[in-house]
Amino acid sequence: MLRILAMIIRPIAPRDLDALEQIATESGPGFTSLMPDRDALSRKIDHSGESFARTVTKPGDEHYLFVLEDSTTGDIMGTTGIEAAAGVNRPLVHFRRNAVIHHAEDRQKRQIEESLTRCQHYTGCTEVCSLYLRPEFRRANAGKLLSRVRFLFMALHPERFADTVIAEMRGVSDASGQSPFWDWLRHQVADLDFMSATQLACCGQSGFIDRFIPATPLYLRQMTSEAIAAIGQVHEDTRAARHMLEREGFRHRGFVDLLDGGPTLECRRSDIASVRETYMANTVTGQQDPADNSGGTGKSAIVANASCSEFRATVTDQVWPTAYSNDLVVEPQIANQLDLGDGSLVCCLPLGQTSKQSQKRQPPRHKQANEEIRYAY
Repeated sequence: MLRILAMIIRPIAPRDLDALEQIATESGPGFTSLMPDRDALSRKIDHSGESFARTVTKPGDEHYLFVLEDSTTGDIMGTTGIEAAAGVNRPLVHFRRNAVIHHAEDRQKRQIEESLTRCQHYTGCTEVCSLYLRPEFRRANAGKLLSRVRFLFMALHPERFADTVIAEMRGVSDASGQSPFWDWLRHQVADLDFMSATQLACCGQSGFIDRFIPATPLYLRQMTSEAIAAIGQVHEDTRAARHMLEREGFRHRGFVDLLDGGPTLECRRSDIASVRETYMANTVTGQQDPADNSGGTGKSAIVANASCSEFRATVTDQVWPTAYSNDLVVEPQIANQLDLGDGSLVCCLPLGQTSKQSQKRQPPRHKQANEEIRYAY
């Protein structure tokens, strides 16, 4: 029976501009990594294409933006992205939540209170971003594919990414785009609505942060209860994404967004569960051998080719690891859709596999520069 893959992850292309603009509009004002500015989105697509095509030995200003495509209809279901070295070309600024001690000679009169202080802590870290699954396409494994494929790509191309990976999570806001954190902060710094402030900050408006966000501490005792409650919390549409990242090993270390108070999560790249559990094998196209008792039958996995600019990935249960060699049997139709041939490297991330099981597999092999050039646009 012919098995057509319904979901394919690939690098974004110029033809996806209309869909990307629609996603940027429907995702709402708190989704700061994709703003509904057609010219800016077009430049983002061009920069992504250049990034995938480069031969890279260490992370720079590359930005990798992927789309999830319904291969039966051509619809763009969602996006996901990676910024190789955030905060290098323009500042990446957060609030750090601190405990401040007010000293007194009488120890019993010393007071401890919390504050937020502006800082640049994560400069040069890799950032996962732009994760959005359109509501009408929310189906089994779609969110997992969008989130975890980024870590498979990092395992496949480690030279392109920093040792620390972060995720800036969307903070609390309502359906009209009002943020309780910004609603308090705006009266202290700038009388701008949340959408206007977000646009200025995301467009890299010169001097916005220095002009409007104070370098001196902001004390929580001065804030409204609604603003305090929003610090470190995420938008309701972001809860599932946060839980998924926490299962990968990401943790909140007290750094929050300047505008909505959303948390920034971090993890060492080598400690991310999906990075550790990704392995490489040699492709063998065909059907599973009925005598193969390796236990791989019917287990879902993210499967991808080993390319960069021609990267393709999907979720499927139609691959089978062999018991006696480092081969992965892939159905011919699936291999064709992922541009895999007999003997070519295939990248695999089992869904639900434990770290102990993954240690039995070979880690992704570092590819030589000429292999990168082969896949250049």
